[in-house]
Amino acid sequence: MPSKRRLRWAALPLGVAAAVVLAGCTPTELNGFLPGFVEDGPATTDRTEMVSGLWVNSWLVLLAVGVITWGLMAWAAIVYRRRRGQSGLPVQLRYNMPIEIFYTIVPFVLVLGFFAFTARDQVTLETQWEDPDVSITAIGKQWSWDFQYDGEEEDNSDAVWTMGQQARPDAAGNVDQDALPTLYLPVDKTVTIKLASRDVIHSFWIIDFLYKKDMYQGHDNFWSFTPTREGTYAGKCAELCGEYHSMMLFNVKVVSEGEYEDYLESLRDAGQTGDVNDAYDRLQNWPGTGASEEEGDN
Repeated sequence: MPSKRRLRWAALPLGVAAAVVLAGCTPTELNGFLPGFVEDGPATTDRTEMVSGLWVNSWLVLLAVGVITWGLMAWAAIVYRRRRGQSGLPVQLRYNMPIEIFYTIVPFVLVLGFFAFTARDQVTLETQWEDPDVSITAIGKQWSWDFQYDGEEEDNSDAVWTMGQQARPDAAGNVDQDALPTLYLPVDKTVTIKLASRDVIHSFWIIDFLYKKDMYQGHDNFWSFTPTREGTYAGKCAELCGEYHSMMLFNVKVVSEGEYEDYLESLRDAGQTGDVNDAYDRLQNWPGTGASEEEGDN
């Protein structure tokens, strides 16, 4: 058997090579080629690196398991192959207790570990700000988005809003990005988004933020985070919701606080004020809404 000293000397160049390779990786490569990262600058939100860390580390563990598994398969195929002149079945091995314990315990530990790290990160991702700097209601509808920037009044009379229309591609299939509904967010400010649906189930997905949440009828979801890099990011519905689901697109603009306030002021000047959360809701005849039984049947 090789001595421990020889094993250390054999491992040293491998470690140096790995360090050199990793040092040359860009942030995109280090984060598993996921969107939301650039060469110079922060990630898109304060949660993005957590999501990418779980993704990359999970794949590293799975890759190691795969390499070991493939190696054992290749070793067994080579070592126990039928030699020239041999006939019949090879020697059969049964009831190897150490091996059986190994391949029972190791998968159990892996599953337990994946669950523990996923649950830990999920708790952080699902924790809502108690008093966010910005509160927004994002409303999904077939097949576009309404965005309401909630105010401080109890009746939300000081809120401002925009109501969007679904994307309309031209003959070549190109979509006018400037015509898409746009959600404005101030950089480095805590944000809580209330997710509501006017009709069917939708899913709110900002691709570069590496997170999405479903939007249900009669049950509001919430998402809290802090945008940390200015820019324009693509969003879409990630739940099949009907004929024009693929056209349910929107943009997100993370801007400075001053630009954000100027945008809200422009909505006030346009008269787009008040609470529109229930406006044009197709499900206003649900039990408990005050609608008559006859209206509900209609």
